[in-house]
Amino acid sequence: MSLPAPIQRAIDAFAALPGIGPKSASRLTFYLLREPAADLRHTLAEAILGLDEVRYCRQCFNFTTADAELCPICSDPQRDQSLICVVEEPLDVVAIERTAAYHGLYHVLHGALSPIEGIGPEDLKIRELLARVRAGGVEEVIIATNPSMEGDATAMYLHRVLAPLGVKITRLARGLPVGGDVEYADQNTLRGALAERREMR
Repeated sequence: MSLPAPIQRAIDAFAALPGIGPKSASRLTFYLLREPAADLRHTLAEAILGLDEVRYCRQCFNFTTADAELCPICSDPQRDQSLICVVEEPLDVVAIERTAAYHGLYHVLHGALSPIEGIGPEDLKIRELLARVRAGGVEEVIIATNPSMEGDATAMYLHRVLAPLGVKITRLARGLPVGGDVEYADQNTLRGALAERREMR
């Protein structure tokens, strides 16, 4: 069955998003077709068009609004300026902030090293991270890249280029998730848990 062109365009647009297949794209489109046109214009359309007002923070490269050079985290005087947590993507900042356990600053690389995909150090925000550390005031850099081949390669590279700057370099521990069973853990998780084991006190 051939659909009207506007419907097919909407389905194709949704299907191009990560994690949305053709069926989900169709469901979303047909759900929106049942919504009043005024609601669509004032909610979804305006929200999407509003993304045009988003920019990168000039310090950490997380997202901020066009009228602010610094994101809310970088501009917060209550944050610990001596700590920088290095993450791959802005969504990683959101995940760490949800814990309410970290009160330092961030640095978003916008990816990880991947020679296979042609992503090298010059494609990430590594030069900017080094400039921040060289500027002084940073005591510790926490590397919070993903526990993957690319994340590990990125962490090792960052350690190599940061070590001469005399800053403390740490990496997030790996291990079994709270509530997880040993028998269901994959080999990499168990390997990380063994390597990061701590003495019981």
